[in-house]
Amino acid sequence: MKNSLPVRITLARFSWLGMFAFCILCSLCSVAQVKKDTTSYIQTLDIITGKIDTILAINTHFEAPNWHPNNYLILNSKGKIYTLNLASKKVAELNTGSVTQCNNDHGISPDHNWLVVSHNDKSDPSTKSYKSALYILPIAGGEPRKITSEVPSFWHGWTPDSKTVAYCAERNGNFDIYTIGIDGGIEKRLTSTEGLDDGPDYSPDGKYIYFNSYRTGHMQIWRMLADGSKPEQLTFDEQSNWFAHPSPDNNWIVYIAYMSDEKQAHLFGKNVKLRLMNTKTKAIKDITPVFYGGQGTINVPSWSPDSRKIAFVSYLVK
Repeated sequence: MKNSLPVRITLARFSWLGMFAFCILCSLCSVAQVKKDTTSYIQTLDIITGKIDTILAINTHFEAPNWHPNNYLILNSKGKIYTLNLASKKVAELNTGSVTQCNNDHGISPDHNWLVVSHNDKSDPSTKSYKSALYILPIAGGEPRKITSEVPSFWHGWTPDSKTVAYCAERNGNFDIYTIGIDGGIEKRLTSTEGLDDGPDYSPDGKYIYFNSYRTGHMQIWRMLADGSKPEQLTFDEQSNWFAHPSPDNNWIVYIAYMSDEKQAHLFGKNVKLRLMNTKTKAIKDITPVFYGGQGTINVPSWSPDSRKIAFVSYLVK
């Protein structure tokens, strides 16, 4: 299937009781099977030509592709991590040892040696209902090593030197952006505004962290210096904008826009589109038509190494 996106069939609607419920239930969707009749379309998009290729259509719920330079994608499904070979289109489970409740916040280190995953650590003594913590494992698979001591924590970005990760975490009832070294230790808090700050992803030069924030009362794309200073709003429209990912050449950011105001939620089963911003001029354009997606579509960095394509997931629910 080329140059096409599946047509929306069903639009799931939910009501929530507070921001904590938003994030917990969104995360749980990535571990549980969303619907038995979900088809996941794992796709790539050429940002120059606009050509969309469907790499694989599979009748189960896959999420959040990362693009490895060795021509394969890393995705999650039902708590497990998988690879998808872009040439052969073969799917294989990646060994993550005892960590088998992974959500859709995972990513490849810039030196391509490591994979970080966010896993629901049920053994954690916290009384919180969802206990996502960050773990690091070799890129080829193996037993992961835990690096965060508090839950919930959801990974989103690597520093260019592959020594530090950025993540969204709830501490004392508020979701903010934190960083921590890959050997663990004391986490550093970078934001402290009321409302959700999420999706931190470093620019390739390490100067900026791009993120989405509800600090104005509407979810928009922001960036700040890597130390958390000088926050700058980048989008100002009526859509709910999430998960800004800078291209490897630092010329673009791609992000997902919900067509309706979703407040502080990023749910599965919504009308969305992908948009592209020029990092120099701040000009924005649509790069997909509206399609059925949301949670799981593009939660994590998914650029091809040459900055020409992105990988994403759209869905069909009968």
